Amino acid sequence: MTGPATERASGAADPFVDGPRLAVTRLTLRNFRSYAEIEFSTSTRPVVLAGPNGAGKTNLLDAISLLSPGRGLRGSKLSEHVRRGPSAAPSDALWAVAATVTRGGESYEVGTGLTLGPNGGERRQVHLNGAPAQNSTDLGELVQMLWLTPAMDRLFIEGVSGRRKFLDRLVLGFEPDHARTATRYETAMRERARLLKFGPRDPAWLDALEHEMSEAGIAMAASRERTVSRLNAALAARGEAGAFPSAQLALEGETDLLLAEHGDGAASALRERLARARVRDAEAGRTTVGPHLTDLSVRHTQKRTHARECSTGEQKALLISIVLADAWELSKAQNGLAPLLLLDEIAAHLDSRRRLALFEEILALRAQAWMTGTDIEMFASLRAKADLFEVADSQPRLT
Repeated sequence: MTGPATERASGAADPFVDGPRLAVTRLTLRNFRSYAEIEFSTSTRPVVLAGPNGAGKTNLLDAISLLSPGRGLRGSKLSEHVRRGPSAAPSDALWAVAATVTRGGESYEVGTGLTLGPNGGERRQVHLNGAPAQNSTDLGELVQMLWLTPAMDRLFIEGVSGRRKFLDRLVLGFEPDHARTATRYETAMRERARLLKFGPRDPAWLDALEHEMSEAGIAMAASRERTVSRLNAALAARGEAGAFPSAQLALEGETDLLLAEHGDGAASALRERLARARVRDAEAGRTTVGPHLTDLSVRHTQKRTHARECSTGEQKALLISIVLADAWELSKAQNGLAPLLLLDEIAAHLDSRRRLALFEEILALRAQAWMTGTDIEMFASLRAKADLFEVADSQPRLT
């Protein structure tokens, strides 16, 4: 086992060790991507994983991200996490991730993995304290986390899907049931699309599915609107001070307009739109109205311009600003428990001023941030305040 950062200089109390936090203090992987089998532990302080490209740093963040609802920070299919190479001793799981999570002074054992179902199909299992959970959405109430990856540097200039996923990750921290609501909506939407394509186009059956879609869809839109309003207030309060620019968020989509215009009657309005769109949707082979089409618009407040028109550096700074505002709001909502932050290659394109400002804000949040980078010297200011690991050939070693 790779040990935690326990052999620290004695003296003043370390607030990251002494106070209750939301943190991963033990992580075990089996047959996961580049890891055949590994277990290592940390304190509740921030964690730095430094090493060359391909060393396995991002795979550790990916594993942690699967302790929350959804497909994780890579958005990969479950089978894509299976190790391509010699595996550990055979087990029931094709891959497995287990962790000890501390939350508010309590410890929880969390595990997830991929197994084969009774008919040979792949199935994800989730366990909390040794007992099976119904699905991964149950993790949302225990572990709140946010992440930034290099792929997200192009979030504002590429397709809407990435922005919508980013938005829903922000929503999940405040409203864990958002994942279940989205699953309800997507399940009904797939069944409706199947009926429209293959039949039978039973009006009563379609009515029932569209009722489910409209109820869940408006609930999704309302959750997104509440989160956007909350973050806009937090970003406005942050103002122009500090190293990171302020942003203003807005939702763009037909469902969001229906919610704004019809209020309590929005579900009925969406249901009517879905009913009218049956022929169009059948011809298009897709659902042409609903919250699955919502876009997140972001403006740079000081420059009064859309984020897509900003430089690459400013776009990354805007993303960091949004994530930090969200983390502070979550911390307030959870009596000081900041979410886990997974920040992949976060220092690579930040100048020294913004890099130091980011580290200072993470420390002020008292958050456990897992940060990766190729050069450990970029994190030198955190040496006495974080657990620093050097990673080589998928082996993390505490420095």
